[in-house]
Amino acid sequence: MNFSTAIGRLLATGLLLSLAGFAAAAQQPYPYKPIRLISPYAAGGGNSIMGRIIGQKLTESWGQQVIVDSRPGGNTIIGTEALVKSTPDGYTMLLVGSSHVIVPLVLDAPYHPLKDFTAIAGAAKYELILVINPSLPAKNLKELIALAKSRPGQLNYVTWGSGSTSHLAMELLSMMTGIRMQHIPYKGTAPALMDVIGGHADLFLSTPSAPIPQVKSGKLRALAVGGDTRMAAVPDVPTFAEAGLPGFEASSWYGLLAPAGTPRPIVEKISAEIGRIVATPDMREKLNAQGVEPFYLNSEQFAALMKADMAKWDKVIKTAHIKLEN
Repeated sequence: MNFSTAIGRLLATGLLLSLAGFAAAAQQPYPYKPIRLISPYAAGGGNSIMGRIIGQKLTESWGQQVIVDSRPGGNTIIGTEALVKSTPDGYTMLLVGSSHVIVPLVLDAPYHPLKDFTAIAGAAKYELILVINPSLPAKNLKELIALAKSRPGQLNYVTWGSGSTSHLAMELLSMMTGIRMQHIPYKGTAPALMDVIGGHADLFLSTPSAPIPQVKSGKLRALAVGGDTRMAAVPDVPTFAEAGLPGFEASSWYGLLAPAGTPRPIVEKISAEIGRIVATPDMREKLNAQGVEPFYLNSEQFAALMKADMAKWDKVIKTAHIKLEN
């Protein structure tokens, strides 16, 4: 046997072994190895808290560890692009909120928020909560609006990113009340919230999970919640309508995405498990403690919600003439 023939046989053998390995992997029931759940925000915020709750439940269900991988930066683009570039096999997922369909409307994102993803499931929804530093001389929403009008452009509000739901909702609030404030974007909820607590920023229309403990401890003052009804976790905080601003609504949701091309049976298996998990009393209790409600949508329903929200926020963006730079 000459050298070339020997090398050829070795390569052929290696190829056959690789193909056999792939075939064996394909025959194993999903999931047979750990799963990565990307959070496109800084650790400690509402998204990563929700990711840990879902990840723990999936780990318990399947016996495979679900690892929450926080990838903040670029107004969620860094973490989201990481999913787009991953293998569409169900072992990498992304936990998103409403900002997922907003960011590409105001920034040049390297992906399309609908076409480059496979919707898995909606998992939960929540109302945003308006919190301020207690040193600010405003005991309620009307006093805050009056204060902002008396100091045009002097008060500042933080968000978990430019183009986020928080940002657009604050723009809508400004349009409805005629106030003008400075916007300070952060890479996530946790660092934004810390600056409000520390007195370096004035107010934050935040996801509920992170600020609620700070509200209960007195480190923050909550003025209003963005839904039709009060939050069970903070029942003394009025809705915006009750606080004097009817017609203002600020809510968002959490859902799971996979890369485009993920096999349908895997998508349906994950989606069904999310549906089962969020329907359990234990999960409802965990979510309610964070100011969040179970909100299961299957793959098709979640895709439809994202499409509808994208159209809704596009109108606000165009009215407010919002355009950001990468």
